[in-house]
Amino acid sequence: MGRYDKLLLLVTVLLVMLGALMIYSCTSIVTPVFAKKGVTEFYYFKRHLFTILIGFSVMLLAYRLKPSFLKKNALPLLIFSFVLLILVFLPGIGVSAGGARRWIQLWPSTFQPSELVKLSMVIFLARYMSMPDYRADSIVSFAKPILIMGVFQAAILKQPDFGAAMSLAVLTVSMLFLSGVKLRFLASLAVFAVPVVVKLAMEPYRLKRIISFLNPWDDAQGSGFQLVQSFIALGSGGITGIGIGNSRQKLSYLPESHTDFIFSIIGEEFGFIGVTVVLVLFLILFVKGISVAARAEDSFIRYLATGLSLMISFQALINFAVATGLVPTKGLPLPFISYGGSSLLVNMAAVGILLNISKGEHTEEIINDRELLMKRRARRRITEEKRRTGAAGRIYPDRLPAPR
Repeated sequence: MGRYDKLLLLVTVLLVMLGALMIYSCTSIVTPVFAKKGVTEFYYFKRHLFTILIGFSVMLLAYRLKPSFLKKNALPLLIFSFVLLILVFLPGIGVSAGGARRWIQLWPSTFQPSELVKLSMVIFLARYMSMPDYRADSIVSFAKPILIMGVFQAAILKQPDFGAAMSLAVLTVSMLFLSGVKLRFLASLAVFAVPVVVKLAMEPYRLKRIISFLNPWDDAQGSGFQLVQSFIALGSGGITGIGIGNSRQKLSYLPESHTDFIFSIIGEEFGFIGVTVVLVLFLILFVKGISVAARAEDSFIRYLATGLSLMISFQALINFAVATGLVPTKGLPLPFISYGGSSLLVNMAAVGILLNISKGEHTEEIINDRELLMKRRARRRITEEKRRTGAAGRIYPDRLPAPR
């Protein structure tokens, strides 16, 4: 009681340090691609260090937030994240890159609202599923968060960002499943979702990705180029890797080597041992997060810790799967390691919340808040009952008949 989980913090620090090391390794050599953008040797590395500094500040701030505060402000935070999601479409605020419009301009960098959406949805779902009137066997209780998710997905797909939309769906459905919803509800959702997913997958550029995923060697110099280069990077590393800083694939061969495919460069420079260490670190982080949830006596805290653990782990798992060719290519960074401020800040905030919960000091506070709410509702019911019965049941002495 009263002490945060030190192993959880240690794993997070190790992942962040590894990320800084790999960002420097991937960007320290000014390739022709970087030179065209006017990028110098330490450009990305210095920006990433600045983001790490802000990230630890965000983690400290999240660590100091009480779960009761998060619970009370779950809906405002969800609305705020949706507003930011809409702002990406406004000229002068939204930023376009690579044919997508996913960022808003924040000095001195940009921010991707879809990352905040996942954190906001986790907090909202934890509050929603812990409410006294939530029923896992009710289709109405199931439909409400699904409709909210659909609204957010529509805005995200408009950007477009198919990977973020799918990760939000997986996260939402997983949390609902863990709350005990009926399997027939999930099956019905799948029946409606499959045609939509097929329709979206038939977009020419997405269809090309799927075809390349099935057999990237058919067009190794075209649509399958990135995945083939990822395989080469992973295969070149062998057991122990070719050494830190010695990657050849980062020399303009593997696109996005410092962001979405940084896991492949880890495999090339540190080999099978290196990628195993990364996998183990994320596994420890997930297990510690779930253990924090298992110790929680309050349902909101339990759902919150579970959701945050799933949010980080799902994104890492998808990134691993993309780099190794198990799923089609998606633009999802590797948490704590890839270059990209939005993902790092949101995940650091998630770890800060988990560290706070791991102290185990807030159960009584949440229960007291619930008891206070129940007392207020009881007083309100008594007041309403008095108002309804006052006119008929009240006796006025001055209106009694005079004695005979």
